[in-house]
Amino acid sequence: MTSTFQGIEIGKRGVIAHQQALNTTGHNLSNASTEGYSRQRVEISAFDPIYLPGLNREETPGQIGQGTIIERIERVRDQLLDRRIVAQAGGEGYWTARDPYIRMMEQAYLEVGGNSIRGKMDAFWDAWQELSIYPADTPPRTAVLERGKTLVDGIHERYKSLKGLQDMAEEDIRLTVSKVNGLSREIAGLNGDIQRIKAQGDNPNDLLDRRDLLVDRLSSIIDVTVDNRDPDEFMVHTAGFILVQGGIGRQFDLVQGTETQGYSRITWRDTGDEALFRDGSLAALVELRDHTIQEEIQNLDSMTMNFIDLVNEVHRSAYGINGATGIDFFTEHPFVTNVNGNYDRDGDGAYDSSYIFRINGTNALEEREQVGLEGVITLSAAGGNVEVSYYPTDTVGDIVNRINNSGAEVTARLNRDGRLSLKGTPAEGAILPGGNPDFVIRHIEDSGRFLAGYAGVLNAPGPEGAYDWGGPDAVAVLAGGAVDRAPAPTAHPSGWIEVNPALIRDPGSVASGFGENGRAANPGNGDAAMAIAAIRNTEVMVGSLGTFDDYFADAVGRVGMLGAQSRDSLETQNLIMKQLKDLRESISGVNVDEELSNMIKYQHGYAAAARFITTVNSMLDTIINRMGV
Repeated sequence: MTSTFQGIEIGKRGVIAHQQALNTTGHNLSNASTEGYSRQRVEISAFDPIYLPGLNREETPGQIGQGTIIERIERVRDQLLDRRIVAQAGGEGYWTARDPYIRMMEQAYLEVGGNSIRGKMDAFWDAWQELSIYPADTPPRTAVLERGKTLVDGIHERYKSLKGLQDMAEEDIRLTVSKVNGLSREIAGLNGDIQRIKAQGDNPNDLLDRRDLLVDRLSSIIDVTVDNRDPDEFMVHTAGFILVQGGIGRQFDLVQGTETQGYSRITWRDTGDEALFRDGSLAALVELRDHTIQEEIQNLDSMTMNFIDLVNEVHRSAYGINGATGIDFFTEHPFVTNVNGNYDRDGDGAYDSSYIFRINGTNALEEREQVGLEGVITLSAAGGNVEVSYYPTDTVGDIVNRINNSGAEVTARLNRDGRLSLKGTPAEGAILPGGNPDFVIRHIEDSGRFLAGYAGVLNAPGPEGAYDWGGPDAVAVLAGGAVDRAPAPTAHPSGWIEVNPALIRDPGSVASGFGENGRAANPGNGDAAMAIAAIRNTEVMVGSLGTFDDYFADAVGRVGMLGAQSRDSLETQNLIMKQLKDLRESISGVNVDEELSNMIKYQHGYAAAARFITTVNSMLDTIINRMGV
């Protein structure tokens, strides 16, 4: 049986429903500019009618309605689109973090005319050329020293610029890891709040929006995927590992060590395992620090080390106007003082490695001479060793070129005496844990007799005669006690190269000519100065490059390509993300016109429900107060 007051109840439900709808509309309008907010929609449905099918129902026509009710208030989101944005955000974050560093690196290489390192090196060669014409005079020697100091300053400046960028990336990594830890904790905390509200049967729409916003921010920093298949346990994965699971947010630590040149490694706090990221701003910063900038520093170090070695090689064997000889023009700082390069790598108090930079053979060779030998040279390289085959019809020059183009971390050339000179190069991944040191020859082996007999580098062919750095006194396998070798230099020669102070104190010691039979050079002999000036256009050992000019051209071109790639990739990623976010905004964003239209609709609904209550009240007043005797 229906109630006399049923109309009041129906009107009350209508008023409450439309009032809640108006409040929701007001909430949407208030958050129209709130980042990450998704518009909320009120689902209004009819309340359960009286008289469901049954034997005890009253015999009245149809079911009697009881008004309306708020079924739910839900946010408007497209889950598939959200996942697409999370997946794409890592690419945008990667290039957004990388682009400013590449631009600053371009600035470090943006040198004009004589202010560039290349211009200063040209002036240095010109000074030696001048000295070769006037070898008996002091002013040309002073000019050589001044040009040398100016060149050194230029090299130092570029090294400091690159090192400063590397240190800046390290600081950014620290701040970014702290931000990731904070986001992880906050998402885990929201998970707990959301679960408690859902357990009460409510929709925590604002908290869900906040969590999605934090996931979006996290996805631009590291590569993440979201798993919400289990409604009771929201999960975030990164690099195949769980980062957030329900109310648990895992954290990262930064671990420093000498094996990483003082820079930090990112590890999982609970396991200590290294954390590796494929995308996002954090991956970009780590790659910049450990690879992009590090490789530029290594290239500068390689050029500097070979420049030092080649100039000193000539200068040591020549004489100054005062008869002085055996003096280096540039200071060299060996990494180890032990004559055999022995070094305690693991710090246990015992030598366990040999750090040798250069090995010169004992025999003079002719570049165009066919060797008449066959075999395979094995040299250390990134990730293992490389093999260089040679055949009887090969010339010495063919084998040298083959070594330099093999990708080995050992290069070869014939020095001014015609002897084969093998040198270590910067090692790939030297900054990484367990990475190999720069300018260290790690392995030399020859199955034939080219190195063992012909060039006079090794004592014996095969594995038993191989040189390997992984032990003390590795130089014992080198051919003859007179073999010329040099220990590895202190790291980053581009940061410590200096003109020899002894020459600055006495410019007369600057060498200009070669002596004969142990006698000092003639004052008018400028052959040594000419030999140093000739290095300018000689194919020297700078990795796989030919001359120093090749190095400078390659460096500028390489950084320019990095800049172009960075700008183009960032623009592409920004356009993709803009399209995706615009699409999400069209679905989830607050449309003010639509909300105002809804507001008018709900306002009229509220007024109608209130009017209905007034009408029912008037009817009841008539029945109760005006009917009767």
